[in-house]
Amino acid sequence: MPTIRFEQESQQVGCIEGANLRKAALDAGINPYNGLNNLNNCSGVGQCGTCVMEVVEGASNLSPRSDVEEVYLADRPANFRLSCRTTVNGDVTVRTRPSDGVGRGSNSLIGAVKSLFGR
Repeated sequence: MPTIRFEQESQQVGCIEGANLRKAALDAGINPYNGLNNLNNCSGVGQCGTCVMEVVEGASNLSPRSDVEEVYLADRPANFRLSCRTTVNGDVTVRTRPSDGVGRGSNSLIGAVKSLFGR
């Protein structure tokens, strides 16, 4: 059974292999959203880019970045993931709500359009 360690919350939770990272966080009472994104989010369908988590350890135990993530996180480090688009296949440590995870660049609708059509 994979274990997700939420670094900032000092909490570990077990999950089934193939679990969705966002859903596992919410089920454990951990909020993946920051500020107004608590109200302004897509509820996990991968269309807003607000559930960003930073993978601290265990990136190889997660699913590869999806096409949606590649667009929304184009100007973010490879260890930034949309938790709603990430599947957990083994032990991982994540940092929720990283300070530079949301609100700039491509992880917004306008940014995504810019990344598709050039700046």
